[in-house]
Amino acid sequence: MERERTRTTLLLAAAVGVLAGFFSGLFGVGGGIMIVPGLVLVMRMGQRLAHGTSLAAIIPIAISGVITYAIHDSVDWAVAGLLIAGATGGALVGTRWLRSLNQRVLRLLFATFLVATAVRLLLNLSHPAGRGPLEIWLALALVAIGVVSGVLAGLLGVGGGIVIIPVLVVFFSVPDAVAKGTSLAVIIPTAIVGTFGNIRHSNADLSVAAIVGLLGAGSAYLGSHVSLHMSARLSSVLFGILLLLVALRMYLTREATEERMQEA
Repeated sequence: MERERTRTTLLLAAAVGVLAGFFSGLFGVGGGIMIVPGLVLVMRMGQRLAHGTSLAAIIPIAISGVITYAIHDSVDWAVAGLLIAGATGGALVGTRWLRSLNQRVLRLLFATFLVATAVRLLLNLSHPAGRGPLEIWLALALVAIGVVSGVLAGLLGVGGGIVIIPVLVVFFSVPDAVAKGTSLAVIIPTAIVGTFGNIRHSNADLSVAAIVGLLGAGSAYLGSHVSLHMSARLSSVLFGILLLLVALRMYLTREATEERMQEA
């Protein structure tokens, strides 16, 4: 019975990793948007542990995805450096908050965050032509954005790309593909810093994270290739619809999932 349960866990973790990795490469996010719901709804993991495990799994997935974007010169390294300066510190704050917030509050925050991001993507009709020079105000704004994305990464177990990409595209006129590649570059150090904080407080299942992350890394490479040949508008619409479906699923199953975890 125990062997069968272990096998089932491995298969479910593998499925979550492959799916999350593909969407990570396709949409330029760390994959946490798919990993967290997968761990909670499919593997019945507690919300707080799922967030910490997701952040660890994101690391190899983001590395795989950013390689493809970098090869095609779709990473703005100067912008990435400024974002990282804020995101790494923000990640420490987010992981600290993760330890204190109620599981139900975390679940509601995550689902609401997905809805807000989806609406932004579906309503965006801009056609970015490229950012201007990195003046001091722009550099400071990017650091501040990095802090926000880092806090959300540590708190919600996502890479922060769902903040970085919309902001770069809408407010800084960064082309869609470059925004995705830059986002993945920022996610790597952010996730590493946040994961160290989670490990210190036993808030990450590293065995599950390894399976999800390593298998997701392979599918992220495929997703990145598909993204580079997809129109920006189609990418935004598909991503927005996906987020709405995942958020709806989390809202509808919230109570039942909590009851099962309490019974366990």
